Amino acid sequence: MPRVPPPSPRSGFIEPCLPSSAERPPSGPDWIHEIKHDGYRLMARRDSVGIRLLTRNGHDWSPRYPLIREAVNRLKVRSCLIDGEAVACDENGLAVFERLRRKREGRHVFLYAFDLIELNGDDLRRDPLEVRKATLRSMLAKAGLGLRFNEHLEGDGPTVFAHACKMGLEGIVSKRKDFLYCRYVPRVGLAAEAAPVSGSCPNPF
Repeated sequence: MPRVPPPSPRSGFIEPCLPSSAERPPSGPDWIHEIKHDGYRLMARRDSVGIRLLTRNGHDWSPRYPLIREAVNRLKVRSCLIDGEAVACDENGLAVFERLRRKREGRHVFLYAFDLIELNGDDLRRDPLEVRKATLRSMLAKAGLGLRFNEHLEGDGPTVFAHACKMGLEGIVSKRKDFLYCRYVPRVGLAAEAAPVSGSCPNPF
């Protein structure tokens, strides 16, 4: 019998939604605001093939981050696809991008999970963001150290952004509660390097 090639790391890959830059963060009851962590965008996929940590270009980085891989493996689910940011923190708990470049730090890298795209074979992209996040929060309640739920605030956008800047964070990402994943440009990102929030973001992400 002919040898069946192993599955490509790209199998099951879904292109992540990326935020656009804005001069000022939005406000109002329809918006939530998350901390923008300084790390690598990763999607954690678990299915019959195994566990893959997919970059925004579809490359499998699971060998690099054993803590994340182990936490995904221990989840009480049949399959899932989690969107998040892989980070390495300093002694103050702040994500530091340079630490991700050090190979010895790989065992300490964890995933800030902020969205749930698939669960047990169900595609959740047509569910509102607030529903997906509620399901994700419940799923990660007893997760291992490699997975942490990325909390959000529902207050005034400019106020949340100002506090993020004062804390030395990278910025915030604002999303509509009814956001359907990748159906339109849903998110507004502001980098904390832009001191005046009314100015243009110098480093859009």
